[in-house]
Amino acid sequence: MKGEGTEPAILFVEVPNFYAEVERRAAPALGDRALVVGGDPDKRGKVQSASPGARRSGVEDGMLMDAALELCPGALRVATNMKLYREASGALVTYLRGVFAEVETPRLGCVFAEIRGGASTLDALAGDLVARTSSELSLPLRIGIAPSKFLARLAAEEAGEGGVFRLRGADVDDFLAPLRVSRLPKVGKKMAGRLGELGAETVGDLLGLGADLLEREFSNRGRAIFELARGHDRSPVRVAPTPRSMGRETTFAELSRDPALLAESLGRLSTSLASALERQGFRAARVALRLFRSDGRVTTRSLTPGESFAGADEIARIGRELLERGGDSGELYRGMGVTLGGLSLEGGDDRQLDLFPD
Repeated sequence: MKGEGTEPAILFVEVPNFYAEVERRAAPALGDRALVVGGDPDKRGKVQSASPGARRSGVEDGMLMDAALELCPGALRVATNMKLYREASGALVTYLRGVFAEVETPRLGCVFAEIRGGASTLDALAGDLVARTSSELSLPLRIGIAPSKFLARLAAEEAGEGGVFRLRGADVDDFLAPLRVSRLPKVGKKMAGRLGELGAETVGDLLGLGADLLEREFSNRGRAIFELARGHDRSPVRVAPTPRSMGRETTFAELSRDPALLAESLGRLSTSLASALERQGFRAARVALRLFRSDGRVTTRSLTPGESFAGADEIARIGRELLERGGDSGELYRGMGVTLGGLSLEGGDDRQLDLFPD
């Protein structure tokens, strides 16, 4: 959103405990039961995500699963299902693209967006987004609004589940000073330990050390951490360009020209591509069919229908038309590929207008 006389702000929109929340959405009967998502405890699996109830028992990401289940014996362990989480994240990002013109997706279940607007506009947007995402996607959000990316992420952590926290530029110093140094980007456990040895437990302590000392101790990294402690972060929102195409292919178990095999393979590839289009909010304008011949050459045929499309049935229909173009040449094939071209975001540029007041 752009506006005259308004200052840019960064929003960090996140589903906290994303994997656990997706698992809970997939099985509503679990209710408020504690969940721990991750590897097999008998194989030294680790925790990937946990519900709030499990975290209140001391469960943390990265700890061994058997230790987590000892801390929270009533928790249900759920094996990691990345396909499910990617699909849920794709649906969330597609939804958020309907609100923000451009987003950066640093990891599954969250986005950064840069917008302009007055305080009441941004607060109303964030509040509406939390309510609508809960209602329409059954996913809880927390949103941080701040002058920079890392501050927006910290603000979201302060918001709590289902909340919004806005950090204004004038309040940055007071906000950062009492935070543990480990809350800053670039400060891991080892760095936090070394800073502690220098007497810096909080961000305020770190600023007291001064930039020169930090640079002597940690070289350029020390200077960068000092700037972050002052709230300075010039990292832009990095928007991934819309891909021009996407494709899928399969290799047959043996050379074949069996029409049933070709049709079955085309159907599977079409379903996979339609799912990817839906997750990312795209439509396609062109289908290209590739047939990998036994002699290593590739036969390619393409078709651009009059209107864009996104469904598996339409992709498969166009694919069958391309298959039939060649007739029965008697050629043996070792595989097949389908590529969709002319990708565009569903709904064009008018998708974001309904959440913004005039």
